[in-house]
Amino acid sequence: MTKEELILSFIEKLVDGVDGSEKTSSVKTGFEKYAGEKVFIRTVTHHYTGHVTNVDSMSLTLDKAAWIADDGRFNEFLKDTSKAEEVEPFYHPVTVGLGGILDITTVDSLPEEVK
Repeated sequence: MTKEELILSFIEKLVDGVDGSEKTSSVKTGFEKYAGEKVFIRTVTHHYTGHVTNVDSMSLTLDKAAWIADDGRFNEFLKDTSKAEEVEPFYHPVTVGLGGILDITTVDSLPEEVK
């Protein structure tokens, strides 16, 4: 395979599915291990909890998501998400861009009520 063919192949894998067709890309993000998990995510500007329902090359989708406006004592919150001081649930799935994620960890439960 020539250098040009290799570059073209890589570009095709990156843009696979952009036209609306089903994605068949094998590009891995490292976030696939969270698919199906309950998670807490810190982004550059917000904190979220939710159930990861989809991971693709640019984003992940959360169901039963909430914006955690104030998590209170962080260590206590990670042990028990009901300890959050302020919770603002989403009512539809939320998509979070992978480029904005600072860290992600699993949690045992998801806060679902406004607090």
